[in-house]
Amino acid sequence: MTGFERGLVAARRTVVPIFTAVLLAGCVVGPDYQKPLLPMPANWSGQKPAKAARPAQLSKWWQRLRDPQLNTLVEEAVTGNLDVATAKARIREARASYRQSAGTLFPSADGSASATRNKTAATASGGTASDAYSQYQAGFDASWELDLFGANRRSVEAARYGMDASEEELRSTLLTLVGDVASSYAQARGYQARIQLARRAAASQKQTAVLTRAMAQAGTATAADVAKAMGQASSTEADVPSLEAGYAEAVHRLAVLTGRPPSALNERLRRSAPIPTPRLPIPAGIPADILLARPDVRMAERQYAQYTAKIGQAEAARYPSVSLTGDIDTSAFKLGDLGKNSSIGWSFGPTLSVPLFNAGQLKAAVEVAKAQRDQYFIAYQASVLTALEDVENALVALRQERIRNSKLASSAKSYADAAHLEGALYKAGETSLLEVLDAERSLYSAEDDLLQSRIAIATDYIALNKALGGGWDGTINAAKPEIVDVKTGPRLVSKPVTQ
Repeated sequence: MTGFERGLVAARRTVVPIFTAVLLAGCVVGPDYQKPLLPMPANWSGQKPAKAARPAQLSKWWQRLRDPQLNTLVEEAVTGNLDVATAKARIREARASYRQSAGTLFPSADGSASATRNKTAATASGGTASDAYSQYQAGFDASWELDLFGANRRSVEAARYGMDASEEELRSTLLTLVGDVASSYAQARGYQARIQLARRAAASQKQTAVLTRAMAQAGTATAADVAKAMGQASSTEADVPSLEAGYAEAVHRLAVLTGRPPSALNERLRRSAPIPTPRLPIPAGIPADILLARPDVRMAERQYAQYTAKIGQAEAARYPSVSLTGDIDTSAFKLGDLGKNSSIGWSFGPTLSVPLFNAGQLKAAVEVAKAQRDQYFIAYQASVLTALEDVENALVALRQERIRNSKLASSAKSYADAAHLEGALYKAGETSLLEVLDAERSLYSAEDDLLQSRIAIATDYIALNKALGGGWDGTINAAKPEIVDVKTGPRLVSKPVTQ
């Protein structure tokens, strides 16, 4: 057999196993992810089964509160909120992790070069002789781990699901943010309305006290009557400071939600505005819609998928792995000889690694991965049930509050009529002060309850839209970092790095 034939045989013995390994690289182990099908109710409670449900109108739902100031605050919050900035940073982290995992599917290569000055000395009877010379070396190393059982591909799959989950986390953060901004704004406007009511009621009660004082001077009322009238006016005025404190807290919360200091919106919101009033009723769709609309549900599903892929990653570690490695190096005594008059060496071949004994660690790692997968599947189920509960609670709360509001409006009107009649009778001397004070107190309480009911309708409307999955659906640029580093390349240090 000639040298050429022996070379062909050796090449065949090397290439055939490698080719077989490459073909096997299409294999994967571990379970393939299947999106779960969970049983869902056909309708929400209170919906007529025979009537087709209209899909929920979730796009920019806060604009149906018809308040331009609120619309502006929502946009400012989306831009400046710190929780949103954190979620965007997590997206950048997940995207980088995905690219990092994807890089394991490709070969890696490194280059090296060296230059040394050497000196040798030889001792003989006649003395010592020395010889100095330079040596230059250059090399190129490459390696590629064949993904025989899909460990790297499962890693990339898990990273891709993780990237999807981080994007859903941002959507969930935006949903919560928009709802919190709208709720805080409705609370702030509600406190303003209640403060105005308390001051009006106190002023009316003071007028009753003035009238009582005049009647006392005329002998038709007593000093005790005057004291009672003044006491009720002061009691109503005492509600104002606590209402002012509640208003300040709501405004401070709004400012922080927009990424500003707590007092940043004080002047801007000082002028009163009506309590936001939604257009009702609103369509709620069907329960199955939340699987697609709720970002927290979608995030939980992506995390379940991510940890399903990690099972295959752990399982693949129990199987043999093959890497292809190769290197070329050259050395010469002159730099210009590296490419021509130099010694060149090379090597190429597969490396097989087989796990033989690890005291059950790899099997245990698979069991850990399966247990984690089960936890995230349970978390996904829990998120669906929580979403269903949120919507049902919001629907019931909004529906019942609207009924309550209607009754309170009727009550407030009746108490207003009664207070007007009692006041007229009191001036004519045909009723007692006690009846007047009771009518005024009842009217103030009824009107305050009516205002609180209007606030509750607004917040229940907000809660329902949040429960249905309504959030920010505009463009969000998650690629822009919060901190832009400068001078990150090699440079001379002019002063100590640490201060």
